[in-house]
Amino acid sequence: MKLFDTTLTKLQSALDVRLERQNVLNGNLANLDTPGYSPRELDFDKALAAAVASPKDAGAPAPVASHEGFLPVGNPDPVGADSSAFIHVATELQGGLDGNGVDLDKTMVELARNSLLYGAAAKAVGKKLALLRYVATDGVG
Repeated sequence: MKLFDTTLTKLQSALDVRLERQNVLNGNLANLDTPGYSPRELDFDKALAAAVASPKDAGAPAPVASHEGFLPVGNPDPVGADSSAFIHVATELQGGLDGNGVDLDKTMVELARNSLLYGAAAKAVGKKLALLRYVATDGVG
């Protein structure tokens, strides 16, 4: 019997991809004053489809302790090992006088939008987990 349904798995993937998109947007913002910088974009739909299609934890071997004090850590790349396949240089933006193509206003709007969507997905995960807790405690807690 599966404890977590596909909805929770898909929400987890959506949170992971939203986090990766936030990192890409933050990188663009950090390079706002870098001459010649071309902003990066994450193809959210393709990245989410790939994350849902191949769960990262399925069949993955457990980390092997290489020495005393070894602490296994999770995958540092939320989308997976090939997240760079979904990140491309935005070519439709024209650079300013210094060749930098980052539009501050657009980037801030996208950051706010991504943050709201991340929060909505996180709230949905919280509701699903609260429902599981309710069922597990027979409605007492």
